[in-house]
Amino acid sequence: MERRVDVGPNRDITWQTGVDPQGRAPGERPPNIVLIMADDLGWNDLTFNGGGVAGGTVPTPNIDSIAQQGVTFINGYAANGTCAPSRAAMLSGRYGTRFGFEFTPTPPGMMDLVAFMPRPEGRLRTSITYPDAHSVPFEEMGMPSSEITIAELLRDQGYHTVHIGKWHVGQANGMAAQHQGFKESLLMASGLYLPEDHPDVVNAKQDFDPIDRFLWASMRFAARFNIEGGDDLTNFQPDTYLTDYYTEQAVEVIEANKDRPFFLYLAHWAPHTPLQATREDYEALSHIELHRERVYAAMIRSLDRGVGQVLRALKENGLEDHTLVMFTSDNGGAQYIGLPDVNKPFRGWKISLFEGGIHVPYFAKWPARIPGGTVVEDPVHHFDLYATAAAAGGAPMPDDRKMDGVDLVPFATGEAQGVPHEALFWRSGTSQSALVNGWKLNVSNPPGRSWLFDLNADPTEQRDLSQERPEKLAELQAALAEFNAEQAPPAWPARISSPINIDKDLTQADSPDDDYIYWSN
Repeated sequence: MERRVDVGPNRDITWQTGVDPQGRAPGERPPNIVLIMADDLGWNDLTFNGGGVAGGTVPTPNIDSIAQQGVTFINGYAANGTCAPSRAAMLSGRYGTRFGFEFTPTPPGMMDLVAFMPRPEGRLRTSITYPDAHSVPFEEMGMPSSEITIAELLRDQGYHTVHIGKWHVGQANGMAAQHQGFKESLLMASGLYLPEDHPDVVNAKQDFDPIDRFLWASMRFAARFNIEGGDDLTNFQPDTYLTDYYTEQAVEVIEANKDRPFFLYLAHWAPHTPLQATREDYEALSHIELHRERVYAAMIRSLDRGVGQVLRALKENGLEDHTLVMFTSDNGGAQYIGLPDVNKPFRGWKISLFEGGIHVPYFAKWPARIPGGTVVEDPVHHFDLYATAAAAGGAPMPDDRKMDGVDLVPFATGEAQGVPHEALFWRSGTSQSALVNGWKLNVSNPPGRSWLFDLNADPTEQRDLSQERPEKLAELQAALAEFNAEQAPPAWPARISSPINIDKDLTQADSPDDDYIYWSN
């Protein structure tokens, strides 16, 4: 996501081709690895989870098939309630707070503008701004080049590494994808899916959402391409709807690299706002009455279709059995799209550490190793994707720093004993959380609240036990304090702390006794 940029006409991408230097067949060489990350996909957006958009009338058979043919981690957790820190954890295999990546990079003035836009009708609480916070350029907000990315590990094992789509973990000082181990990078250089006035697009603008108004005012339709080590800043306009464009390019990458091991990081923008769908997908869902829900559903439809095309390309090129495919979302569905059921049955939204913000779809398939229909109940985390990909590719984990992820394949096959993690933690300034042996602590200050939940008995966080179980509250507070003592200070400061209503979207008025947190960014 960037501020407005100059954009030229479409350019053709010619993906590099190559062969395995040892001439090995797919089953003889290390597996290909495909990581697909959706953006702001809610738990209830997939029919696999027993739900689906518009009462389950928008099926997601292709995304569902990854779980059906492989493993679903039913307690899969995002690294953060917003996008960029989750991506940093996945790419580094570590808590982002270990290297100061605590907040989501935002373009200049965005947080200040959001803070001072008129509050939507019915909002009772105001944001807290920090005007004295020093400014760091947007391009310099990111993951330090000293972090060893999963792409660097796999590249050094002979993998051809490709990034397509969103990056959002820095562009300057060696932080761009092509400087962080990716041999080729097709970058989302702005934030629209098609130009606003394109004849094939249907838009849904959320006048009640300050963030949406900012995006429509500042975003363009643009991409950028670089090879490893490059710094080409030329932006161009793709020739089709963004989700379809990324899908088409991913299929071409698979075909170009069918004869050698490759790692493809396909980071879709969908279904993140601004809400834009193709007219064809929109018209196919005429049964949905609410316009913004219909546009959102059409975006889910295109995302699922794209995942199906990628899976089909693997199969048609003889790579299906020997490819590890991993799928997740960077965080839960957003409060500000005005659709109350996106994270059902969980409470909370993106921009919170309640389950709706961080409990995300988390699937993997690898037919040669993982039996279809496998279910793992133990909590897992985004940084486990790093360790899983590294182990699959035969890459040793870095031994010069604390690594947090574990290889999940042995847990899917039954070879591993115990649990992947006894405890997991989250921190975004004023909002923090700890999950220890099934007990969950959520903290927000302001308003000076602590919530305690027994997720084993209450997975949707309905009953706060902080007053009934003071000893357990103290135990998790101590664990969180110990975690915080190990983390680095933020690499750039928060500009704002914003109130987030846990149980209501932006179309619903606040009440004085509502549960809410303050989220720093």
